[in-house]
Amino acid sequence: MGSWAARPNLARARCVASHSELTAHLPIRPSAPLGRLPIEFLGSFPDPGVRLDPVLPEIAFVGRSNVGKSSLLNALVGKQGLARVSATPGKTTLLNVYRLPDFYLVDLPGYGYARANKGDRAGFRRLIDGVLTARSAALAGVVWLLDIRHQPSVDDLEMRESLAATECPVLVVLTKADKLGRTARQAQVTALARALDLPEDQLQTTSIRTGDGIADLGASILAAVAKGPDA
Repeated sequence: MGSWAARPNLARARCVASHSELTAHLPIRPSAPLGRLPIEFLGSFPDPGVRLDPVLPEIAFVGRSNVGKSSLLNALVGKQGLARVSATPGKTTLLNVYRLPDFYLVDLPGYGYARANKGDRAGFRRLIDGVLTARSAALAGVVWLLDIRHQPSVDDLEMRESLAATECPVLVVLTKADKLGRTARQAQVTALARALDLPEDQLQTTSIRTGDGIADLGASILAAVAKGPDA
């Protein structure tokens, strides 16, 4: 299970719902760590400060476009199609919020889409930065996704600074680990930890193709929720 960075480096740093739908009818993968918990899609919101009722701890997911965020969320809760995988990266500009019994999952728009115009890119960052500030009192943690195959981009390094300025625990999750062999994977974890100035145990590898790391990520999220935003 990965550990959450708090204070050093990546320091501990609420729109109207468009619709609400229950997703209990979706097929459950037995191996999914959160798959036995009921989950409800509350809606998509343009306002980073949208009020959620009741007040519960929140776990935010953030990452570049094409990092595999929606696919990872689906694997985590064991429900294919819960988080829609966009055929047009960079077009989502809303927060997608899901409620589980004891916490919310807040899916932020992907950042860094190369084909987005300057205004759109700035809008994505304003929304993401708005969540990190407006929701800081409720955030029990931020899951920051990076593609294990690549060194941090300029956008990633800017996100790192935004996360470091908050008071929220951050867990760095490396996606697409199956794309590398075991030796190359470990070497890349070491290189990314160095580039981010983080201990290696604060980087957690995952693969939706093989299922590696998915259960550990679920355990890490539940541990952060149990500690709560003020831990």
